[in-house]
Amino acid sequence: MSGLILRVHVPCLFCCIRHSYVTIFDVKIKDSNSKLVDPYYQTQYGAAYLGDSLELLKYVPEKSISLILTSPPFALTRKKEYGNKSAEEYIEWFLGFAKEFKRILKDDGSFVLDLGGAYLPGYPVRAIYQFELLVRLCKELGFFLAQDFYHYNPSRLPTPAEWVNIRRVRVKDSVNVVWWLSVTENPKANNRNVLKPYSDSMKNLLENGYKAKMRPSGHDISTKFQKDNTGSIPPNLLTLANTESNSAYMRRCAEAGIKPHPARFPLDFPKFFIEFLTDKNDIVLDPFAGSNTTGQAAELLMRKWLAFELDSTYLQGSVYRFQEVNDLFAVRESYGATQQIRPARKNSKRNK
Repeated sequence: MSGLILRVHVPCLFCCIRHSYVTIFDVKIKDSNSKLVDPYYQTQYGAAYLGDSLELLKYVPEKSISLILTSPPFALTRKKEYGNKSAEEYIEWFLGFAKEFKRILKDDGSFVLDLGGAYLPGYPVRAIYQFELLVRLCKELGFFLAQDFYHYNPSRLPTPAEWVNIRRVRVKDSVNVVWWLSVTENPKANNRNVLKPYSDSMKNLLENGYKAKMRPSGHDISTKFQKDNTGSIPPNLLTLANTESNSAYMRRCAEAGIKPHPARFPLDFPKFFIEFLTDKNDIVLDPFAGSNTTGQAAELLMRKWLAFELDSTYLQGSVYRFQEVNDLFAVRESYGATQQIRPARKNSKRNK
């Protein structure tokens, strides 16, 4: 099978991390000949695979995945070190993956897609590829838009420099759109799992009471408003700074001489959606895993997970994320020859 790593040897650099553990992960991927595909590494709850995710997806059983959570390479109009497709090519490229996503998701499953924005070449005008993609995902493939989210990163640098720093005609781009899509109109979800701590004013209201009345906006605030639900319902704006420069992952990559993934989303991003949209032992998949933040979050939350990544350097570095999961981590080696290893792609800009 072209492009799929069937057997790899995890470098001994990572094999020194050993602890006894009970394996919870029992998801097996088989190729077209019903042969088991060996993971690049495996933990208590999940497994990471090296290979072309479009090929790997073909061997994931139908209706077996509860959540697909990913940040694929963004469509950028200016070529970067890590490579990218143009906005024009992007939609057609991505729809090939999305067809497989639809096939493998459970009827109550969810697909969460984080996408960054782009400007048109030479002009301070935004591309609209994220919205064009959303329309085609819903109109052509039959996904439902359960809700739109927005990921605000307050620590993002002021870019693009030409329009923000030099000409001063735009403000910095600090928000990614996040589409929460589903196979049916009623995907599994429970916002009780992601409640935020009450504000001081709400704590005061619960302690001292509130007079039920009609507000100027027309909302009728009844005495039920005083019920203590242990926390407030979060908004669809996720304010999560991406300040991982001194994390254990970054330090250990530096110590090992491994280049870290250039764009990683904060751990709290996948944790939010995994807690919101899945239950323990559900299976979470990230088909563009990068440094495998999604797998780390799933491991911490005791969800089974699968991670697909085409670049072996990123998977090597991602092992260090699971040292942070303390004694739950162990690496399983797969010895033997590799079969038809495709050249690793250039780094892709995505928040992983």
